[in-house]
Amino acid sequence: MFVDRVKIEVSGGKGGDGCMSFRRERYVPKGGPDGGDGGSGGSIVIRSVEGVNNLSAVSHRKFWNAARGTHGQGSKRHGRNGEDIVIEVPPGTVVMDAKAGFVLKDLTQAGDQVVAARGGKGGHGNTRFKSSTNQAPRRWTSGDEGEHRILELELKVIADVGLIGLPNAGKSTLLSRLSKARPQIADYPFTTKSPNLGRVQIDFDRSFVMADIPGLIEGAHEGVGLGHEFLRHIERAGILIHLVEPAPLDGSDPLENYRAIRNELIQYNEMLGERPEIIAITKSELPGSQDVHRQFNEHVNEDVLLISAVTGDGLNQLTQRIAESLVSEAATSHP
Repeated sequence: MFVDRVKIEVSGGKGGDGCMSFRRERYVPKGGPDGGDGGSGGSIVIRSVEGVNNLSAVSHRKFWNAARGTHGQGSKRHGRNGEDIVIEVPPGTVVMDAKAGFVLKDLTQAGDQVVAARGGKGGHGNTRFKSSTNQAPRRWTSGDEGEHRILELELKVIADVGLIGLPNAGKSTLLSRLSKARPQIADYPFTTKSPNLGRVQIDFDRSFVMADIPGLIEGAHEGVGLGHEFLRHIERAGILIHLVEPAPLDGSDPLENYRAIRNELIQYNEMLGERPEIIAITKSELPGSQDVHRQFNEHVNEDVLLISAVTGDGLNQLTQRIAESLVSEAATSHP
């Protein structure tokens, strides 16, 4: 089951109490205070790791409580610190404080982490309070309470290339043809219910990650058709491949469909309208696809591709265009 948003409660462990104790040893009168400090409570750490692709493991547990520190003891023995709990999430997870409404950290790279709830500090034993004027202190302090937060974890899939378009435009078929990914494929709309990732090999030492974003429909920016659930994954894609079906089942106009999806992207986030885009007419084996291709080249101010994931027509050209765009993007980002 693909889960890309969960809400959990996390609590750091309470610190152990300090100890009030006096040295008791034969032949050592007035041994003095020897109470140790309490151990610190464990913290809740959220860390992004490779190999985890969604939040389903986290969704099965709502409350995460770290261990408390143990109390200090006599002979100046320090209490044991509570163990931290590390919650592993996929790269691309945004950690938000649900109550205060701010982002704690955006875990974009594997290895990124954030302490979501810090454990409480251990209390001081009476040894800490010894002074020249107070040789036998009876004072000690309790351990601090750990932090408590309600968190919302939201996954935004990270990919070099995102496949977008109306349902049934051929996104999953293309991903399965170019990579080793095996998404569910059927001849009806909304087959894909969650993003699928695949690595596409350009040559021996070059590759890129491609994401198949579930099909969008008009009104997606307002949440129609689970639009918000799909659109947030597009925000992470560096380059957008807009696939257009030449003969939609509903008889709609392919060019108008393209413009409608472009409008949905801009309505959701204006920055998506400026994202590099490659337009490809799919299913070139169908009658009329050549006419649609010519229509797009006349009305869209860029070179539109004509491809087929079934026959392989135009796929090398598409992969080469993506590779060139990635190089161009890298040069722009790191001049």
